[in-house]
Amino acid sequence: MKKGFTVLVCLLVTISLLLTGCGGSQENQPTHSKKVPEKTRIGVVVKALNSDYWKLVEYGAKQAGEKLGLDVTVIGPNSETDVTGQIAMIEDQIAKRVNALVIATSQPSSAIPVLNKAKSAKIPVVLVDTDIPWDSKVSYVGTESFLGGKDAGNYLAKKLPKGSRVVILGGNVGDPNMDTRVNGCKEALKENELEITTVQPANSDRAMALTVMENIIQSKKEFEAVFAANDEMALGAIKALEAANIHVPVVGFDASPDALRAIKAGQLDASVAQDAIKMGYLSVESAMKAAKGEPVEKRINTGTKVINKDNVDQKIDELSKALGRSIL
Repeated sequence: MKKGFTVLVCLLVTISLLLTGCGGSQENQPTHSKKVPEKTRIGVVVKALNSDYWKLVEYGAKQAGEKLGLDVTVIGPNSETDVTGQIAMIEDQIAKRVNALVIATSQPSSAIPVLNKAKSAKIPVVLVDTDIPWDSKVSYVGTESFLGGKDAGNYLAKKLPKGSRVVILGGNVGDPNMDTRVNGCKEALKENELEITTVQPANSDRAMALTVMENIIQSKKEFEAVFAANDEMALGAIKALEAANIHVPVVGFDASPDALRAIKAGQLDASVAQDAIKMGYLSVESAMKAAKGEPVEKRINTGTKVINKDNVDQKIDELSKALGRSIL
């Protein structure tokens, strides 16, 4: 009897050991946790991050990232003239294998080779703010500068009698954005039977615009208004006009914080506002769609709006909120 009992115990121990060996310990069991999908990574490279305009583009881009669940990186050199620095930043984003790129090119001719590198790496590229003749872009998101220029010309036409003469200050010779704004204004002036006294380049610079405007005044050219293709030039022109005690309407372009302050103070008549926040948002949204293989519109016009004394306070509130500080 004892012998039978001993055999039974041994048999049970053996079975127990076999079961333990087959099952293994709970600690050694492999875990199959659900992998969290990576966020779509969008690299945004702007012309610079040292101005309020580009900070507004950045704000819009990051808003899109938060709302759409994207990993958005916004970078740019310290100056719009640092073309080499911007190209290096684009190359770095390509090396990091982002899912899509949003680019505001500082110098189109220099940018095309690096954009072709992105194409070779199968990284879709959306252009924001500045369009360039590059067929491989997914989309251009920004202001239709010609229509913005027409807005400025039509605004002046409402304030001036037919036959009035207008001075136009343009940007760097060959700058596509500035040239297109000027051409839009010229067409509107012609359609409204206004004349153009002169078109002078002032390199988008306040100090140069001051000098150019002083020279125009000293040359005794007659004019009843001024259009400047950006606000920096408009503000420079105002200084020259004030010094000469000349009071004529001046219209700028961009609705920068300095320009809005000048409008509120009664120095600048108006400025054509671009929607920089909308540009940033829609360009990132378009890049996301491209990265997912979804269709994207080839051109997305973010629109313009003329800002004057009637709506300047609303614009100031909008920009102050986006920048996180009062711009007054």
